[in-house]
Amino acid sequence: MRRGYITVFLTLSLTLILSLVFTLIEGARISAVRMKFECAADIGMNSVLAEFHRELLEQYDLLFVDMSYGGTHADIGNTEAHLRNYIQKNLRPDNRRVSFADFRDFLAMDAGRVHIGQYSVASDDGGAVLKRQVTDYMADYPVGAIMDKIGLGVSELNSCGLETRDVAGERQRYEAQIDEIGLPTQEVEEGVYEEVPLNNPADVANATRSSGVLNLVLDDPARVSAVKVSTGDYISHRSLGRGTGLCAEAAEISGEPNELIFQTYLFEKCGFYGKEMEKSLLKYQIEYILAGGDTDWQNLEYVAKRLLRWREVANVIYILTDSAKIAEAEAMALALTAVALCPELAEPVKYTILFAWAYLESLQDVKTLLAGGRVPIYKTAADWKTGLNGITNVKGSLTQDSGGNGLNYEEYLRIMLFLQDQHSRTFRAMDIMEMDIRKTPGNARFRLDACFDTYQAQLSVSSGFGYSYEMSRCYGFY
Repeated sequence: MRRGYITVFLTLSLTLILSLVFTLIEGARISAVRMKFECAADIGMNSVLAEFHRELLEQYDLLFVDMSYGGTHADIGNTEAHLRNYIQKNLRPDNRRVSFADFRDFLAMDAGRVHIGQYSVASDDGGAVLKRQVTDYMADYPVGAIMDKIGLGVSELNSCGLETRDVAGERQRYEAQIDEIGLPTQEVEEGVYEEVPLNNPADVANATRSSGVLNLVLDDPARVSAVKVSTGDYISHRSLGRGTGLCAEAAEISGEPNELIFQTYLFEKCGFYGKEMEKSLLKYQIEYILAGGDTDWQNLEYVAKRLLRWREVANVIYILTDSAKIAEAEAMALALTAVALCPELAEPVKYTILFAWAYLESLQDVKTLLAGGRVPIYKTAADWKTGLNGITNVKGSLTQDSGGNGLNYEEYLRIMLFLQDQHSRTFRAMDIMEMDIRKTPGNARFRLDACFDTYQAQLSVSSGFGYSYEMSRCYGFY
């Protein structure tokens, strides 16, 4: 009888002990499911970021994932499929569904719903997503000295009105005064009268204005790059794919984009006339960012014309204060009007000559800059290069000069880029990136608005033992 009591007691005790053991095992299973889910999610989301675009990193030091994965269709659904695949492989390396009868898998987990609700593509917020990465990349770059020089140049430019003064209008007013006064006539044969010719050399100089700046300042214009692109294929001209902007978690960590640093970055990664890059499609990339034309010639011509306008304003300001040059022009004007028997034209003729001389000097300045020389914004008598007689033979009187003091071509470009509106500067820069990446194998359809750097995913997982869990994670290059 006593042995029976002991057996019942042990049976009851074992029931309690086994209940405790099974409860502990089940608790361990629940904790393991959660832990494995978190590990698989972290590994999967990092694996998606590991598929960053190699060429974009190689050429521009930017980390973005291309949602098209080299294909023709860019969609966040492609990334969701990649993410789910990575999570599933980390839950079940052999990708085999385990039956309830197979107890070798203690967790029996499968990936469930994968949804990417937020993601930031490069062009979001007017390109701010891309520029945040640039700011981070350039964080240790010594931009202070460069920015100080640009700031000084912009200040000088604004103080003398290089962007605003209408020198062409001033010149045309003096020309209109000559037309209003008119020239006397003389009888060349019986009953036939003609105006006495004025032979104003300024007219010869002004006739070259329609020739195009590059044709005047370059010794061999045929050496200018002849590359042409279809601008409509690129991001600044097409309808954009859009993300949802930077998710809140990333925005708290990532710094705001810095425009001055972005401009410095462009000069590190892009070429321009005299400093072209082999990797580039358009050879004059900074000029494209400024002009937006579809040919290298068109873009370089735009910059050369703008330089000519700036230099002409600065040179007119100087020459109208140089008494020696004014005296030379006045002497020539008096001689011309005396021969033409119209001394009252001496004053407006003098000014047309001075404006023509400033124009000649400006062409010389542009030629010097394109040859690698330097030209100061404000000139002195020692900086002046051309003589008055050169206005009768404009192109022939320009000399090759790669010396001087002041700013060089790159520094003038930096000032132009600083003055450019932010939107066109940003999106034309992204055009350049797309042009260069599309030159590389397998990237013919590359689009920056299909590339993301941060994403937030809602994930779920289920277990064959009846458990399911959900979580949200935000990952990115920040």
